[in-house]
Amino acid sequence: MVSCLLALGSNLGERAGTLAAAVAELGSTPGIELVAVSDTAVTKPVGGPEGQPDFLNLVVRINTSLEPLDLLAACQSIEAEHHRTREVRWGPRTLDIDVITYGQSQSTDPVLTLPHPRAAIRGFVLVPWAWMEPDAQLNGQRVSELAAAAADTPEIRRARAGA
Repeated sequence: MVSCLLALGSNLGERAGTLAAAVAELGSTPGIELVAVSDTAVTKPVGGPEGQPDFLNLVVRINTSLEPLDLLAACQSIEAEHHRTREVRWGPRTLDIDVITYGQSQSTDPVLTLPHPRAAIRGFVLVPWAWMEPDAQLNGQRVSELAAAAADTPEIRRARAGA
């Protein structure tokens, strides 16, 4: 089993329900064991078109026996079940599931770059990760320190129940 970090986000539809369903679906996927789920963050969209609704974001720690591209395919299948479309880069979406880390693997494969190429600068990934795993590291740096330096961190807040 390989320990992996996945980041989930939603800014369309019933965001909290979509994230809860996606976490449950990940946990029931053969070859995936759910280990931990972060608190949910309310975040402003980063990049993409102006005027998007706020995102709800969280991260999950999983153990998996799936190979990296099979894990990506499982994540994309769950996205599709929630009507994810890929029409506008960084546009609004019902569900986004990104593979942030896959053990200690490093890859420059354009289909799945590991660790995720923008994770170290995205507060919407780093903040919930630091809440869940205060001592976590990414590329040899503390996630909490990376989160403090991320441009989008100042506007991130914890979601209230039912957000």
